[in-house]
Amino acid sequence: MAVPGDPPNGTPEGIGGGDDEFRSDEYRSVVFDEDFVRAARLQEFSAQERMGEHAPAVRSRSIWSSGASTSRTSTPGRGARQGMLLVLLIATAFAVAVYMGLRNPYVPPPGGPAQALSATVVPLAPTTAVPGGRPADLYAQSPAADYRVGAAGITLPAVRRTHHFTDVQVVTALSIAKDYLVQSSLDPDVLAGTATRPVRVLLDPDQLEQFDRSMTSPSGDGRHAATGWLVRFDPATAVVADSRVRVNGTLAFAEVAPDVLEVLTDHTFVYAVRPATGAPAAVDGASLFTVRRELRLRFDRDDLGARRLEVAAAYVMAGPQDCSSDPAAGFRPVPAGAGPTTVGPAASDPYASGQPRRAAGLCGVMAPPAPPQAAPVSPAP
Repeated sequence: MAVPGDPPNGTPEGIGGGDDEFRSDEYRSVVFDEDFVRAARLQEFSAQERMGEHAPAVRSRSIWSSGASTSRTSTPGRGARQGMLLVLLIATAFAVAVYMGLRNPYVPPPGGPAQALSATVVPLAPTTAVPGGRPADLYAQSPAADYRVGAAGITLPAVRRTHHFTDVQVVTALSIAKDYLVQSSLDPDVLAGTATRPVRVLLDPDQLEQFDRSMTSPSGDGRHAATGWLVRFDPATAVVADSRVRVNGTLAFAEVAPDVLEVLTDHTFVYAVRPATGAPAAVDGASLFTVRRELRLRFDRDDLGARRLEVAAAYVMAGPQDCSSDPAAGFRPVPAGAGPTTVGPAASDPYASGQPRRAAGLCGVMAPPAPPQAAPVSPAP
């Protein structure tokens, strides 16, 4: 009995004898499972799609296509899944790189520990008797007649950015420097020797130990003079007679390293003082005491953010004082009417800004104050 599908006269000679022979050839090891079919690069069009004019019988499948385009619930093939996974990994890596770049911008390394202060304090001895009088009259007859009062005499220069610091950072450094000058030269409690904290809070933490030792055990060793950090008078010798201190000077800045900004200050402070002991001083018993301070202040980016500074160097001339007294702990002005007691080296003028400063010796001679020059009078028409 013939099996449906067999030839009427049986299988012709020379032709394989059916499935058993077919399975014995080299295709026996090939299994056309569902994944294999879905991964095929060619896909047969449906009958409806083949009805179109000039429609091909098959179409190529991209790695993005699924195994059955007409089925919305079918899953992507192996190639499609690998391609989408690769794109997802690339996108994730790119997003992480962008995020880390925004969250962690490059910040230059800090400038390192602060260096110790190097201070030179030079007392200036008078060559004549110290003039006395009312503070207002003394100021009017001195080179400080046109100086501004207090913090108004500390003016900021024109600001521009440097190679590694913005103009905002430069302004910040200059404003901190001005705060330091105000607190260390004009604060009444600091001048009287009863307070140090207004100055201490502005210092880099690396300098606090040196500062504290300078306040508790001052010494003229070039490292621990209290008067290198601030202006203060020996409370047993003199007190400030007029809080309206006269001030004049300049501020300048420069970038000395990619992460270090330096501010140079050069100011003259003129104080009206009177003796601290004995009967209350007469109203005309005051005298002028002049302090010339040249400071080199340093800032790194941490200092700018914390509004603090490093005092790298200080050169101070102050008088009239007796050269025999040590000014490290506090200034001891020669009172009004007293004459010179010590002969020192060549005279130094603290009012002469821009003149070479005397670096040798521990004492100088204060130049007699020149009277203020009167303004020229225009002839009457």
